[in-house]
Amino acid sequence: MNVDLARLAEDYWQYRLATFPTQSMMLGDHRFDDHMESMSRDAEDAHISSLRGFADRAEAFDAGALTADERITREVLVHVARAEAGEEEGRLAEIDVNPAVGFQAMLPVAFPQLPITEPEHAEAFESKLGDLGRLFDERTERLREGVAAGRTPVDLHARGVVAALDAQLALDPADDPLLRVRVPASFDEARTAEWKGRLARILEEKVRPAYLRHRNAIADEVLPASRSVDKPGLCHVPGGDAAYRAAMYRYVTLDKDPEDVHRIGLEQVERLEAEYLDLGSKVLGSTDLVEIFDRLRNDPELHFSEGPPIVVAAEAALAKGKAAMHEYFGRLPKADCLVSETPSGPIAFYFPPAADGSRPGTFFVNTSEPANWGTFQIQSMAFHEGIPGHHLQLAIAQELDDVPQFRRNAFISAYGEGWGLYVERLAEEMEMYDSDLDRIGMLWGDSMRACRLVVDTGMHALGWTRQQAIDYVVANSPMAVGQIEAEIDRYVGMAGQALSYMLGRIELQGLRAEAEKTMGDRFDLSGFHDLVLGSGVVPLDTLGRMVREWTAAG
Repeated sequence: MNVDLARLAEDYWQYRLATFPTQSMMLGDHRFDDHMESMSRDAEDAHISSLRGFADRAEAFDAGALTADERITREVLVHVARAEAGEEEGRLAEIDVNPAVGFQAMLPVAFPQLPITEPEHAEAFESKLGDLGRLFDERTERLREGVAAGRTPVDLHARGVVAALDAQLALDPADDPLLRVRVPASFDEARTAEWKGRLARILEEKVRPAYLRHRNAIADEVLPASRSVDKPGLCHVPGGDAAYRAAMYRYVTLDKDPEDVHRIGLEQVERLEAEYLDLGSKVLGSTDLVEIFDRLRNDPELHFSEGPPIVVAAEAALAKGKAAMHEYFGRLPKADCLVSETPSGPIAFYFPPAADGSRPGTFFVNTSEPANWGTFQIQSMAFHEGIPGHHLQLAIAQELDDVPQFRRNAFISAYGEGWGLYVERLAEEMEMYDSDLDRIGMLWGDSMRACRLVVDTGMHALGWTRQQAIDYVVANSPMAVGQIEAEIDRYVGMAGQALSYMLGRIELQGLRAEAEKTMGDRFDLSGFHDLVLGSGVVPLDTLGRMVREWTAAG
């Protein structure tokens, strides 16, 4: 074992835990529970410098002198540190105002997942909640820096965040979603009420004034200088072209040209048409693509009308995944996966289990607008977010005792989301879809991810307007218009991330096809899956090397 590399990996992991205390707490490490992250320009500069230092130190190791697993550690550390530093240098915090994926939207989702299991955790959370005011003041200052540099968000997003903050500030402090946190099991009713009362006072005295300052700065300083929705992409921001390429590299892990990615997206969308016509004729009695999309988008018989049935259907789909996974995977996670309903955040998402076992993996379904859920979407979404998707991937990674901690808990989007999209098609091989209508849900997911390649590059590199992006997805997918608008706003706020799903899936499918062709009858699908999941998250070029070495070894 290379002791120096192991020490560097541990140093990097301890640095991340200290730098991101909320993530640390989510993982069950309670050393930093009493404060929030730092988001000032000085903190960002220091973070970039630290990341560059870790990447340089890892790169200095001679790959030829390392074991196979040590080489993976070196490559993952170089990528995650250098790619994150590159994106941070884009200074996107200066334009980070987004109603779909901004802090004001995600904090109410994250806080209820914090493992507040002991009285000392509850006490530390009081300080953490109070420190949220400091974090939002830092975020406010970053936006002012952006305005001074001519770098501003889209006006529609600025108005949306102002409205969201107004709605939150109008709530009684006791009903604020930030206070929907876990309560230690040892707290009786009186102690719980006392603690929640202290939290409400902290919220009112320290947090809400900062929220109001943030809201006023956006309304009075940022909004008047904001870009119109006709210029949503980074290509309209000073330094935006370089920032987009850096974001692409972080999320995709490969050096891709935006125009090439745009072309790949157009090709993927075109390929889906024949599958829609085949299944549409069987399920909807139509071979007209426009009619098929319209039925899937607007037919009330194909959509939910209330939240509870969505949860029931998601739980049934997750149970199918649990029952079928043993045939296709040798390595299975110890941690369980559950479904949980949420009124905020993306339409569906996954939280990995806590390392200390205090929280299972959780597949969240947003039921705030039930009609946005097609009945045909549930199964493919559950397979993607839960089993055999993100839960197998991330829970297994956490349980890899023989790899460094940072690899157990890292997330590289092209690998992670590529796997999630890969298993939506794998589920067809596993015969987990109940009907042709559910298989259309698989196509629905493919359409969304293929369109993402087109509209993300369209807006951020080719100068598309927001409406142009919306119109493209409306014309080329069965997604509901309201959902499309929310998705487009997400892509504006998370440039490059949307590319990782389809590009990661294409790479993974290509590696599997290459291995099948080379190995012939010796190819074992379960073994292939165990290889892909058995080292934690890796960049796509590292995954390609691993698969080819496995193939060559037979």
